[in-house]
Amino acid sequence: MRKVAIYGKGGIGKSTTTQNTVAGLVEAGRKVMVVGCDPKADSTRLLLGGLAQKSVLDTLRSEGEDVELEDIRKPGFCGSICVESGGPEPGVGCAGRGIITSINLLEQLGAYADSEALDYVFYDVLGDVVCGGFAMPIREGKAEEIYIVCSGEMMAMYAANNISKGILKFAQSGVVRLGGLICNSRKVDNEAEMVEAFAKKLGTQMIHFVPRDNMVQRAEINRKTVIEYDPTCNQANEYRTLAKAIEGNTNLVIPTPLSTDELEKTLMDYGLME
Repeated sequence: MRKVAIYGKGGIGKSTTTQNTVAGLVEAGRKVMVVGCDPKADSTRLLLGGLAQKSVLDTLRSEGEDVELEDIRKPGFCGSICVESGGPEPGVGCAGRGIITSINLLEQLGAYADSEALDYVFYDVLGDVVCGGFAMPIREGKAEEIYIVCSGEMMAMYAANNISKGILKFAQSGVVRLGGLICNSRKVDNEAEMVEAFAKKLGTQMIHFVPRDNMVQRAEINRKTVIEYDPTCNQANEYRTLAKAIEGNTNLVIPTPLSTDELEKTLMDYGLME
């Protein structure tokens, strides 16, 4: 079983990218469990046809400790298995605690016991690796293979560099490795070349460039992944290509994060900063 975590700056399209990638994998016959690690609990919505799944924390609040595995995981598109960690009530507690509680409960209930039947578990995680809760999947070896969703925008690359620093810290004492950058295009000038150069300096690769396409928004409005909504469109094939790239990826590295000066020079070299 491959343990994959998808990180990235808030608003970069991380959850959309995760769900569409998982759709490509399950369509190809892979057995995948998705664990949403965002307090908004929207990491599996498209796989569930828009269903607002009850999160692990909400289930614990309403039912106490007497929880069955099927209370917190639901079947989604093409047999995908969907779990949402959830978060505390607004203004109360640390959102990262939901991740810790959720993963611990999944382990206690035996969600990973049939690991031979699972090809992948995907964690869709907020990008703030400073918080212990959000760092848990990489800190405790729950995830071993990390992909960072970014774009050619300055703040997206800053966030990717900071996440790489977190991976470096935990890679030195564990098995976590960086599998690559996924560029979720924002149509920035020289975007593919800039992200490729940035990836090379990190010691990794741009594993796929996902072009910007309104088909993604149309599918989301219809509460579906692109592959389910229009399986013959070009964007569906882009996500299939990304899924195949992850499937075949063996280039897992300990990253070499850039200093702020090095990162800004990369941005200036490609015309993003004057």
